[in-house]
Amino acid sequence: MSATSRHDPVFAAVDLGATSGRVITGRVGPGELELAEAHRFANTPVRLPDGLHWDVLALYQGVLDGLRAAAHRGPVTSVGIDTWAVDYGLLDSDGSLLGLPYHYRDERNTPAAEEVLARIGARELYEVGGLQHLPFNTVFQLAAHRSAAQWPAARTLLLMPDLLVYWLTGSVGAEVTNASTTALFDARTGAWSDALIGRLGLERSLFPALREPGERAGTLLPHVAGYTGLPEETPVTTVASHDTASAVAAVPATGPGFAYVSCGTWSLAGLELDAPVLTEESRAANFTNERGVDGTVRYLRNIMGMWLLEECRRAWERSGTSTGLADLLVEAARARPFAAVIDPDDPVFLAPGDMPARIDAALARTGQKSPDGPGGYVRCVLESLALAHRRTLRQAAQLAGRELTRIHLVGGGSRNALLCQWTADATGLPVTAGPAEATALGNVLLQARAHGLVGGLSDMRGLVARTQELRHYWPRGDGGAWDRAAGRLQACA
Repeated sequence: MSATSRHDPVFAAVDLGATSGRVITGRVGPGELELAEAHRFANTPVRLPDGLHWDVLALYQGVLDGLRAAAHRGPVTSVGIDTWAVDYGLLDSDGSLLGLPYHYRDERNTPAAEEVLARIGARELYEVGGLQHLPFNTVFQLAAHRSAAQWPAARTLLLMPDLLVYWLTGSVGAEVTNASTTALFDARTGAWSDALIGRLGLERSLFPALREPGERAGTLLPHVAGYTGLPEETPVTTVASHDTASAVAAVPATGPGFAYVSCGTWSLAGLELDAPVLTEESRAANFTNERGVDGTVRYLRNIMGMWLLEECRRAWERSGTSTGLADLLVEAARARPFAAVIDPDDPVFLAPGDMPARIDAALARTGQKSPDGPGGYVRCVLESLALAHRRTLRQAAQLAGRELTRIHLVGGGSRNALLCQWTADATGLPVTAGPAEATALGNVLLQARAHGLVGGLSDMRGLVARTQELRHYWPRGDGGAWDRAAGRLQACA
């Protein structure tokens, strides 16, 4: 990246993922885009007697400390916040939080999903919201939450980034890219679905007014300014607060026909469309239509991503056989190809736990042998993810009537050369890997656009392509081997 002028505006991007949070500062100038990490902190869920929760107070303190670190580096033009989707906090009539927000991996959601589908039906839910069926969608979490003693006191629902914006500014709102993940948002109209909300017996007043990326949410409350050292007039700018939406905004695509894979804890694989695909075929294939920037649609499917690998590593650490990721990848490259393949979206892999044992059980059910050593497990996971990318993107292209020419793989997974190469090999398409920090870049660029420093999506993406380090992978090897592995996996389904 080129050196930037110290006079270029600086934007603070608060980016919270499923395992960690960070505050990153971004400098934006003519032909310049540069990031620097100001602060990083852990995101460690807590299990209480009533279930698995996010420690949102610790996260908020991490945000405040990060903004304080950013302020120590110099003037900050504005702040933007993105997080994962679907989870929320409830406020009472005084604006106080009613308990720690539940974690989407909590076990309460599955029976609640069955109750909602018995009342409304999967087809009707899809015709309105266009969402992939996942047991932790907000609509199902709310159904589970209604039996809690705190529920009658709830007056406002705020998704995680909106909750943090509220604590920073005192301003209440719901950003559209995250609102679209609730299954209570109309994919056609871009508004809350009053009909679905009413059918589920929810109060419409729970759901705040919607905000678009680029709107000014508010300015810092006096005590926030006092702690962080930022001026009270510092604006908090609404960005694409669903982290995947910010990442897609920073995909460095310079032409048509591209697909994307935003790869981190999850792999979000899909296309950018102008309108949702709400056909029965799309619902049966379990694709989601989530809101993107400027009214675009993120037509994608969630795939269990690097979570599988990270949970394997945590299990090995607990057993005292920990190995560094670099060494594991070397072992994986040497392991026997296609010795074992799994479906990453098997629900057995969703909850935290002993992932190698779960992989063993899944392989046994499908008549396959367990991998040889940690390197074999890593190869199994990465080859299986590449196959899932292939299956998902081919289905998306068919359902949307698109021809694909290139895959952009962004996020932390773009640093994994094996995954990138095997995705190219499996799909038969070139893969452009990077930027790894796509979410933070999208967050910063949307703030910069709100301040008149960059233009539309094509301008933002062009700036990313010119300034960020990208790597290119071309299909190689025996494509038939991937076909046979895909066929074997399908036969085991």
